Amino acid sequence: MKTKNVTLTLLTPDDREQFILDNQRAFKYGATEEFGQRDAHFEEEGEIISRATIEKSIDEGTAYRIRDNGKTVGGLVVVIDEKTQRNHLDLLFVDPCAHSKGIGLAAWREVERLYPKTVVWETCTPYFETRNIHFYVNKCGFHIVEFFNCKHPDPHDPETGEVNNYDDGDGFDGMFRFEKKMK
Repeated sequence: MKTKNVTLTLLTPDDREQFILDNQRAFKYGATEEFGQRDAHFEEEGEIISRATIEKSIDEGTAYRIRDNGKTVGGLVVVIDEKTQRNHLDLLFVDPCAHSKGIGLAAWREVERLYPKTVVWETCTPYFETRNIHFYVNKCGFHIVEFFNCKHPDPHDPETGEVNNYDDGDGFDGMFRFEKKMK
């Protein structure tokens, strides 16, 4: 069954906690589907994405709830640079029960409609999230432009924004960085 009416609504303070929990559930689902319960990929005990990472994203960006026919089925956060229009999709998640219904793509198209001045969209996803890689490249039109790993680390820590100091890469498996040029 394909989705019929996907909308984005701004995240309210009352829904912030549920947004965080829903995001963690969706990310954990992807990792456990790929690896089973494997602690090496958890940012904090039992979670693939930490509360701190999600809260930082919400605080520094614009967060939306994804709704399908009025029902909350996911969320996303974008960071908009009004000056350069090099914008960043920080988070995008769909409830695992709503996968493969076109919701993520419909939500992404709504983001593009809401931000027509964007010159380039950028996002990242862990190397093991093959479902996400397929989605961004084959559905949304992004291109892989970089692969962060212990030999080529992301120069900025996603948690702090500070310069990373990887010494031997312990525990760092890799992230793909994607871009989509709009103009």
